[in-house]
Amino acid sequence: MPRILAIDYGNKRVGLAVTDPLGMIASPLETIHSKDLLAYVKAYHQREPLRAIVVGMPRTLLNEPTDVTSAVVGLLRTLRRELPELPIHELDERFTSRMAHATMLAGGLGQKARRDKATVDRISAAIILQSFLESPLMREV
Repeated sequence: MPRILAIDYGNKRVGLAVTDPLGMIASPLETIHSKDLLAYVKAYHQREPLRAIVVGMPRTLLNEPTDVTSAVVGLLRTLRRELPELPIHELDERFTSRMAHATMLAGGLGQKARRDKATVDRISAAIILQSFLESPLMREV
């Protein structure tokens, strides 16, 4: 069964997460440089067919755009143009970094590991994906 890929986009790094083959569990996948994202997603889709992509939409606590929001909007346009066969969803990503740190702490990761931004990005993507799997948007996939 095709998987669902989640993207936690940043100007430098992008955290990625993917579901298991049954589409029930989100797992961190990888952290890549933002300039490599489109090529990576296309190659991954060829290796492991995707049934949807979920992109975290950055907003402030007051639900206003952040400095990364316009880049994410551009990414959404690019993904929809380059992969028209895939549904592309966006999901509010507020608090995911904080939740990722809490998850790492609860999982027993040391302070040095918790400071690794690449790890935080991957876990944030997994949190975005798990939130999507539990949301009403999942019915559309």
